[in-house]
Amino acid sequence: MATATLSAAKLKKVLAAVEGNWQAEMEAYHTYMTLADRDTDPVRAQVLRHLAGAEWEHAALWHGRILELGGPEPVYRGSKGGEADSLANRAGGVRMALRRLEIEESRHIASYGEQLKALGDEGSIAILDHVIEDEKDHYHELGSLLRGHYTAPAGTPRIDAKAVLEEMLTKRSQGRKQPGAWIGDAIYGVNDGLGAIFGIVSGVSGATAGDSKYVLLAGLSGMIASALSMGSGAYLAAKSEREIYHAELAREREAIQMNGPEARELLSLYYQVKGLPEEDAQNMVNHIANDPEQFLLVLAGERLGTSEEALSNPMVSASSGALSTAIGATIPIIPFFFLSGVDAVIAAAIISLLAHFAVGAAKSLITVRSWWSSGFEMTIVGALEGAVTYGIGILLGKGGM
Repeated sequence: MATATLSAAKLKKVLAAVEGNWQAEMEAYHTYMTLADRDTDPVRAQVLRHLAGAEWEHAALWHGRILELGGPEPVYRGSKGGEADSLANRAGGVRMALRRLEIEESRHIASYGEQLKALGDEGSIAILDHVIEDEKDHYHELGSLLRGHYTAPAGTPRIDAKAVLEEMLTKRSQGRKQPGAWIGDAIYGVNDGLGAIFGIVSGVSGATAGDSKYVLLAGLSGMIASALSMGSGAYLAAKSEREIYHAELAREREAIQMNGPEARELLSLYYQVKGLPEEDAQNMVNHIANDPEQFLLVLAGERLGTSEEALSNPMVSASSGALSTAIGATIPIIPFFFLSGVDAVIAAAIISLLAHFAVGAAKSLITVRSWWSSGFEMTIVGALEGAVTYGIGILLGKGGM
């Protein structure tokens, strides 16, 4: 259908869809570019820049179509960092961000497929056909990045070894833990504290008919014990993680000293798996090997999938775990500071179930589930937990225990 034959209503509909597509492609461009700038893996960063370039090309196509249809100059309304700056992507780290992008690409493919049937505009349909094929490639590229065996689609420019090397040398001292990566630990800490103490409060309330003195005694004792347990557990886990890393690093250093050529060949193979041609990968390894300590850290990073800077700080983990658990554990107790009896039990149940929903929704920041589904699931679990422990408390109370 030619542009001239579009009715006013149809033209308005097509323009709205095309402008929405332009906004989505611009947001994807900014997301990929921001993630690439932050990524300490040079090969993955270059792939993300390639994907950003493709999204920019798509946006240019939609921009041209908007003008052809007589629409106004589009203005990008999103963030300069795209979705990379969202709390969900910052909390989940690079891999979770890539997983979210993989899902987004599949949604774009489905959305563009629907537009093929609904738009009825030949110019826009021609762009859709081109963009859908590209988005399918992007979906597969992201999947291969996530699974550690990047394969570029046919016709994609090969990875520039020189650019990768320059980026690696620029970022060699980086590799810091993702900002906000502690958020996931904090969410699970709140979840554990809330679940454990809600169960205690429910059980003691059932046994004592909501006597605030006993509920507070049990609840506060449980809160302190849970917080200390979570904090010490997080500290020991983070400390053990560092000790294991240092032990592996020592073994890696010994292996390099015993057989340096084999170590170089191994690192070269890692880069070849990521998409570098054999010759370029070998040249890259030779450059890195000029600095023995850096060669050790790079090879260990590839083998272990992490660096010392990316490991959790034991004190931060302990503080975050203890504090978040204490916060979650305090929620079911609050009503008993002001109320007693049935009123306190009802108030505690309401506030705790609301908190369960909030924590479940917050978990969507570090998963790929919808916030309402995760929140509803947590609420159901909390309600069942509270009902069971309350019933057990009533039975124990009647038994005189």
